Amino acid sequence: MTRMSAEQRHRVRFILNGEPVDRMCEPRVLLTDFIRHEIGATGTHVGCEHGVCGACTVEIDGWPARACLTLALQIDGCKVRTVEGLTGKQGRLGVLQSAFRRNHALQCGFCTAGILISLDILLARDPRADEAEIREVLTGHLCRCTGYAPIVKAALEAAAALRGDTNREAIDA
Repeated sequence: MTRMSAEQRHRVRFILNGEPVDRMCEPRVLLTDFIRHEIGATGTHVGCEHGVCGACTVEIDGWPARACLTLALQIDGCKVRTVEGLTGKQGRLGVLQSAFRRNHALQCGFCTAGILISLDILLARDPRADEAEIREVLTGHLCRCTGYAPIVKAALEAAAALRGDTNREAIDA
């Protein structure tokens, strides 16, 4: 495969996890490849490369998107958040990540980044999301290890924490 000349590369500027990015890229480069190989944010995984498995899910301007179906040039001027953007400045786990840890909601971890992004977006919009809404979001993600039960439990626990609900019965439901 031949490298494109500088004239065939285009500038893309966006915000990634709160930090400005200003790079050149080829027109056909997928967002997954760009953020993993050009920027080094390897938390976003490449699974099926068809938008089916959800492993590559990132947040673009507040909405979940499949990075394997998005060209890097399409995000010019956007705010993008990957799983690396879920932790605070001190590197501490967020509410949802902590709930995943406590509930053993991951095993191999391959699908986890995409699931965390999708659930984080849901809970940011609606911390009162119920089990049915959580399961609806999870229909866009394939997980071969967990059976989804601990993921749902972790998401319900995180939702309760975000609402300030410390009632253990609501969390253990």
